[in-house]
Amino acid sequence: MRQNKAKTVHRPVVSAAELLTQMDTDFLFFDFICENLCPSVDYKPSSFVRGTGALEVEGDSLRFVTTDARATQYSDAQLDDYQPLSRRNFLWRPPLRMSARARFSHPSGALRGTAGFGFWNDPFMMTGPRKPALPRALWFFYASPPSNMALALDAPGFGWKAATIDALNWPFLALLPLSPVAAPLMNFRRLYRAVWPIAQRAIKVSEAIVPAEMTDWRTYVIEWEARRVRFFVDGQLTLNCSTSPRGPLGFVMWLDNQFMIVTPWGRLKRGLLNAPGRQWMALEQLQIQAIAPESSLS
Repeated sequence: MRQNKAKTVHRPVVSAAELLTQMDTDFLFFDFICENLCPSVDYKPSSFVRGTGALEVEGDSLRFVTTDARATQYSDAQLDDYQPLSRRNFLWRPPLRMSARARFSHPSGALRGTAGFGFWNDPFMMTGPRKPALPRALWFFYASPPSNMALALDAPGFGWKAATIDALNWPFLALLPLSPVAAPLMNFRRLYRAVWPIAQRAIKVSEAIVPAEMTDWRTYVIEWEARRVRFFVDGQLTLNCSTSPRGPLGFVMWLDNQFMIVTPWGRLKRGLLNAPGRQWMALEQLQIQAIAPESSLS
């Protein structure tokens, strides 16, 4: 694949498609094997920028930035590849490997809001007039307090994680009518530890805290296979799980100022946070490519 010297651009990037067409980059590129992944698709990721969010080029990296974000306004800096598509036409299915070299301006806990990269089904109508849906995702995902998405037994509900979820499957849908009765019972620790693993398996949740400093350059890899997902950080296996979501899903990379609370005991809340100063996620390299089934870096 051809890789050329990046040109430095000292201005915000409004359109991701414009970024790709104006720059011969060696920091933002996609390696497709189209006959396996996205036949007959002219791939052009789109920007989604709200509030104080911006996409900026800094040297050889693309930065997803928010500046003095306020809890009164949603701020987001995002690239994705699904805005004009219906969910059934999202581009990505296993087996594939995504690799991203990235770092953040703040460590875990100090970065405010959510951020990350990977694949999901955009269930909350954030970028288009789709119907609401239950979530499907596999990604590196960050959330700061007061976020509390405690969906994995004994795992914290916030932090920098490798994670999967697939609530659009029949085991979870079969359990869903029981949730009004089951949720209050999850406040009792012994019942929670006995019953919640059943629900966790039903929604295909697997999580692991990323054991690496977010502010350093890291190479993050997701290997998505039909029956298994592996997450690597700098070549080290972080999570190896059998909770592989079904496709098709869309690629997303973002940084915003929202929080979300979703707990087994029925607490649900969503809102916005103040994020003073400049916060950013920098991307130096990105690849998505097909792999052979049961391929592994290990």
